[in-house]
Amino acid sequence: MLSSGFSLVFVFFLLLTLALRTWLATRHIRHVLRHRGAVPAEFAPKIPLAAHQKAADYTVAKTRLGLLGALWGGVVLVGFTLLGGLQALSSAVLQFTGPGMLHQILLVVAFAIVSGALDLPFSYYRQFVLEQRYGFNKMSVGLWIADMVKGGLVGAVIGLPLLWVVLTLMDKTGGLWWLYAWLVWTGFQLLMMVLYPTVIAPMFNKFTPLADESLKARIEGLMARVGFASKGLFVMDGSKRSAHGNAYFSGFGANKRIVFFDTLLSRLAPPEIEAVLAHELGHFKLKHIVKRMVVLFALSLAFLAVLGYLKEQAWFYTGLGVEPLLGASNDAMALLLFMLVLPVFTFPFSPLSSFTSRKHEFEADAFAAANSDARDLVSALVKMYEDNASTLTPDPIHSAFYDSHPPAWVRVRQLQASGAV
Repeated sequence: MLSSGFSLVFVFFLLLTLALRTWLATRHIRHVLRHRGAVPAEFAPKIPLAAHQKAADYTVAKTRLGLLGALWGGVVLVGFTLLGGLQALSSAVLQFTGPGMLHQILLVVAFAIVSGALDLPFSYYRQFVLEQRYGFNKMSVGLWIADMVKGGLVGAVIGLPLLWVVLTLMDKTGGLWWLYAWLVWTGFQLLMMVLYPTVIAPMFNKFTPLADESLKARIEGLMARVGFASKGLFVMDGSKRSAHGNAYFSGFGANKRIVFFDTLLSRLAPPEIEAVLAHELGHFKLKHIVKRMVVLFALSLAFLAVLGYLKEQAWFYTGLGVEPLLGASNDAMALLLFMLVLPVFTFPFSPLSSFTSRKHEFEADAFAAANSDARDLVSALVKMYEDNASTLTPDPIHSAFYDSHPPAWVRVRQLQASGAV
């Protein structure tokens, strides 16, 4: 009874999520196309109609592909769960390994390979058809394949030992395994914040010290004003993969570094770069990064506690199309099932995360306006939206669900209303 009831609840939330995604995507497409014919008044003097229409077409194409991917993801999810895909995968691996830790680890590896292969056509189309069509793709097929292979190897070197530790904790440490696993996971996340900028990221991109001395002096002056200590200023060769531009800072503690995409430096003037960086530094000074980490760690603890309960319930497995092994560990299967179904139950709450993120963006904009020229920030935003073909007219409800940043016109209007512009 519990098993069939959980199956019905799962199907209900899956259909609800897919229906919600479809509704959001279709209204977003209609809204963008409805406003395709004219540039919003706030941007009319600065963005040509052709660029606005390109952004609209790019947005529509991305949204349609995203919807198709979501629907395909729903089919794959049902295939892995209710139609017995994970059960069949586990049985196939079990024939070669027998029960035990090797079976559990290889089950996760087999799942990663199969799910990655199922997503491959979408990944290829996104990079070499959609991004290519709108002039953003700079990758060759060879580099794309090399990135996948390299990413898989790095993931295996880092992920497999972590998986072994978590599975061992699940098996050996009793009812509070989830607390010990959370401590390991939290430590791992903090370690990655230190290692990623200096060890992992350079495997995929080239980072060179910022050579423009006048720009460097301007940025160092900004950092001195706001009290930010950095390990260095670097330029990343983002142009070898994409024409999109960005800037970010990474690392933790004394290991923080500021990174500019070369595509961004080639497009923005020094005062605009300073304003963009002031916005990013605002996230640091206002402790947005720390707040997000605390929320992430708290949610991960709560979810692991839920998994700690579910992994002991037979209905959790059978309700999702899996017959748990008798007399052997089902920990890896519990992890996979939980990872697969969690997004189905959490998607309706997406606006909560987006709301918090947009609030932080407004605060970072205000910080940038106070520590640089707000007119330069507005000018940089306009250029970045144009260069990245980001629509200026997103559907408000779609934006509330998906967008971590407020729409461009809202950000500009907020800066103007504050008197900074």
